[in-house]
Amino acid sequence: MSLLVAQELGRRYGQVAGLTDLSVTIGPGVTGLIGPNGAGKPTFLKLIVGELRPSRGSLSVLGEKPFANRELFRRIGFAPQQDAFYGHLNAVGMVQLLLRLSGYSTHEAKQRAGKALDRVRLEEGRERPIKTYSKGMRQRVKLAQAIAHDPELLVLDEPLTGLDPLGRRDVLRLLQELADDGKTILVSSHVLHEVESLTSDILLIHRGRLLAQGQVRDIRKLLSQYPSRVAITARRSRDLGQALLSFDEVRACRIDPVRSSLELETVDLDRFLARMAEICAAESYGVSLMKSMDEGLEAVFDYLVE
Repeated sequence: MSLLVAQELGRRYGQVAGLTDLSVTIGPGVTGLIGPNGAGKPTFLKLIVGELRPSRGSLSVLGEKPFANRELFRRIGFAPQQDAFYGHLNAVGMVQLLLRLSGYSTHEAKQRAGKALDRVRLEEGRERPIKTYSKGMRQRVKLAQAIAHDPELLVLDEPLTGLDPLGRRDVLRLLQELADDGKTILVSSHVLHEVESLTSDILLIHRGRLLAQGQVRDIRKLLSQYPSRVAITARRSRDLGQALLSFDEVRACRIDPVRSSLELETVDLDRFLARMAEICAAESYGVSLMKSMDEGLEAVFDYLVE
């Protein structure tokens, strides 16, 4: 099921292209939107929530065209990167105001605002003016207003910025709970390891274009021009390294006998792992740790952007 479909989507600001011929399909679940600065992430998110009109191409969100679509906006929760608050209001008043503008009664808006602030764990200071809040507190208010109306789709632009480690843990936990409840979430973040802890489905854009989409591991397999790197800790690291160099798929091997470790590059990771299991079963090299060094999101991101 496709909840968001973009076809040759583009957006220009005068002579500057913010997004160029982006074609992508996003289904249910959590998708991480990543890309370097200037990649076009905020432009794409604003097109999704209907704040911008496409300059070219088409965009369908939950089966509708999003630009200036008030009915669709009620089905979307959006937490922008920039602050947009009335500083004299407190957290309850701010979230309640936005709910009233969406058509909720005063009583229901107050109830929903309180419940949303409880879910983002903004417990202290919610009666103070927002202008006195820290960056982390303001982030929680933005997230609360995004979820208060129980939207089908959540669009979050850098929701972890400004949060301390406990705050990030709380937000990640909440997003996982929302995903488990069946919400579709598109989260943009430059904190790659935290995106990876939330989802393995990524959408990577660079210079306004789609660079890659899918599971991190599957994307890494497509990068066949880059050998996979594997780190191994073994008691007999030198002997193991010499044995591994006889493998056709092993391109290089660096041995550190002092640390009883080695790093190697292989052009066929699956074949290497199968043969590694065979030789370790045949002879004891004292292997205590083996891990891939570049199948994580950070490494895939570096490969693609470079």
